[in-house]
Amino acid sequence: MRRRARELAMRALFAHTVGGMGLEEAFQHALEEMGGEEEGYAEPLDLDALAARAHLGRRQFLREFKATFGQTPHRYLQRRRIERAMTLLVMSDASVTDICMQVGCSSLGTFSRTFSAVVGRTPSAYRRSTPRATAYVPTSFT
Repeated sequence: MRRRARELAMRALFAHTVGGMGLEEAFQHALEEMGGEEEGYAEPLDLDALAARAHLGRRQFLREFKATFGQTPHRYLQRRRIERAMTLLVMSDASVTDICMQVGCSSLGTFSRTFSAVVGRTPSAYRRSTPRATAYVPTSFT
């Protein structure tokens, strides 16, 4: 399942090379595919494979991605992991450590530090202060 999700994302990302899809549209489609599988959050990012599929060098791939989305693929995945963790913290009774591992972080310290930097609170404080009913209420429609 994870391999299939990654493969779909890579195919979508590089549709512009054979299907005439614009680079930004292809990137957006791939990002949606990457985020569509819950298990995909825990997968490591293979930039060399992504760049090869795009027929770009690793550095060029990174430049194109950042120019298109204003952030690196790593930062994008990191943000998606934090968003997933926010939902899990509110909607499940799993421990912070379990959630850290579920979203693909191998270090609880790094996860907590990143979560705090993005959200402004520690994972435990976020869980205590966020009512369950608001977990799936979108904060933005863009």
